Amino acid sequence: MPTYHYRCKNCGHDFTRMQSFSDAPITVCPQCGESQVHKVYSVGGITFRGSGFYRTDKNS
Repeated sequence: MPTYHYRCKNCGHDFTRMQSFSDAPITVCPQCGESQVHKVYSVGGITFRGSGFYRTDKNS
């Protein structure tokens, strides 16, 4: 199950929840009770595989 990061615009509370893809997004802050919550998106990791990505690779 994916983990989602949320932040409340009202109080600034950050929290994460494990949710299924079919679950509705969380809209109410568990700390202040306001409906000012939004998902926080971040960049995933990058993996370079194969040759040609580094200076030390030889061009064959």
